[in-house]
Amino acid sequence: MAEQRADSPGVAGLWLWRHPRAQGAAGRCIGRTDLPVDRRRAKRLAHRIRRTARQQGLPRVVWTSPLQRCADVGRWLARWGWQHRTDARLLELDFGRWDGQPWTAIAHADVAAWEADFAHHAPGGGEALAALVARCRQFIAEQGGATPLLLVAHAGWMQASGLGSADGLRASAWPPAPRHGALLRRSGP
Repeated sequence: MAEQRADSPGVAGLWLWRHPRAQGAAGRCIGRTDLPVDRRRAKRLAHRIRRTARQQGLPRVVWTSPLQRCADVGRWLARWGWQHRTDARLLELDFGRWDGQPWTAIAHADVAAWEADFAHHAPGGGEALAALVARCRQFIAEQGGATPLLLVAHAGWMQASGLGSADGLRASAWPPAPRHGALLRRSGP
């Protein structure tokens, strides 16, 4: 997998791997829907994380959301002696009543309303992107920034983690989702 680098203020090093592709997610709005991942793909990503940590001298601690598409990778690492920590602040955006639905079943007017107020409109009555950005910033700040953080993360969390604020955020400026299994590195200023 190709590695992407970006800046994230206030952290010594943030190593974010996107979780493996969830089973049954194609064509659906997936935020907090807890879908499984193929066991082999979870193990393969855990091997890549372990190898990268060994090569880069990174701590043997991985953070994940409690959803199985992230946590399964952490559980593999825990089998190999790593510390696996979960935190609800690492969850994907809450899409409310949209979550788990086929995108084709979500009214175009509802999507347009979200796009018109991208940062502050809560899609499906769930969570606004501004709240996700705030969760990211809070989690990163609480870790102290002295030790690199290794996370198996959701695409929305990875995208939001690079933003200092959601103010003025437009749908057209939202970064593309990293590929499943891709590594995104963020470093402090």
